[in-house]
Amino acid sequence: MSRSGSVADKTPVAESELSALFGDFVNSRKTLLAVSGGPDSTALLVLAAKWRAKQKQGPELIVATIDHRLRAASKAEAKAVAKLAASLGIPHHILEWQGKKPITGVQEAAREARFAMFSQLAKEIGADTLMTAHTRDDQAETVLHRMGRGSGLGGLAGIRRIHKRDGIFLIRPFLDLPKARLVATLKKLRIPFASDPSNKDTKYLRARLRKLAPALAKEGIDAAHLALMAKRLARANAALNRLADEAAFALRAERHEGRAFEARGFFLMPEEIGLRMLRDSVDAEGIEGPSELAKVEALYDSLVSAYRAKESLKRTLAGALVTLSEAALVVAAAPPRKSASNMVKKARKP
Repeated sequence: MSRSGSVADKTPVAESELSALFGDFVNSRKTLLAVSGGPDSTALLVLAAKWRAKQKQGPELIVATIDHRLRAASKAEAKAVAKLAASLGIPHHILEWQGKKPITGVQEAAREARFAMFSQLAKEIGADTLMTAHTRDDQAETVLHRMGRGSGLGGLAGIRRIHKRDGIFLIRPFLDLPKARLVATLKKLRIPFASDPSNKDTKYLRARLRKLAPALAKEGIDAAHLALMAKRLARANAALNRLADEAAFALRAERHEGRAFEARGFFLMPEEIGLRMLRDSVDAEGIEGPSELAKVEALYDSLVSAYRAKESLKRTLAGALVTLSEAALVVAAAPPRKSASNMVKKARKP
């Protein structure tokens, strides 16, 4: 999803820009590059190699490509990446997505499978970072997708440049770059890349969003503005998270299991801060999370009503037990549920 009118957005990436793109990651010991063979990830491989070659110190680069076995061309594409990596002197791994593929939700399942395989390989080779080629276009599509789902502030903040998951740092150095610049870079260097036909298949949501992009851009809703909105929302989200953490510390109530807050102080907090405190507590104490924002909002509303009516309340959510009394709001692990078989046995006892 690109902003089509800007000449600058179609300019090849210059070598003078590489330090700004990759310099934050110079202290990584070993970085795994996720490269599919498409234009974005191929540019990632080429530009990361150029940057590393100019550094006296920096991470060891390793490349991995996943053959999803969803298209006949995927095996050849993986081999093409291996050839390019070899020409740059970078080790390469081909990973295969084994087993039956889902009939529906293929792209979502493939995304989760990719991370699982990349994560496993990273741990096996001792890589502390996984670098992907998400662009400003991907950021814009993510924001639109989450808007359609009614996501909260954190979701609308979009993809993060640096994020830790499962013990590995996920890094997206191209998040502020339009895809067109990466394509222009490869064309200038005369480096071929693959094209995935599923990117234009309108049975997938992201492809439909790309088809809408020109009409949205005419109204000013282009990738640049959506990405800027995501960056500003991420800034606001981080500030609210810090305020919620500070409020949780200040309002903590003693002599309770789990997380407990003074009830009066909790309900004096702005609604957004209270919601974050409640959701963080449910996710920390529960065993079925992460909790859904809509369900946390419904629970919060019930708590407010009960507090105003001077009533006690006890509810479970995502494996956490939330108890409200006049003095405190307590969030603790919910007791284990009785199994259906145990219920039947008890019912049969004389």
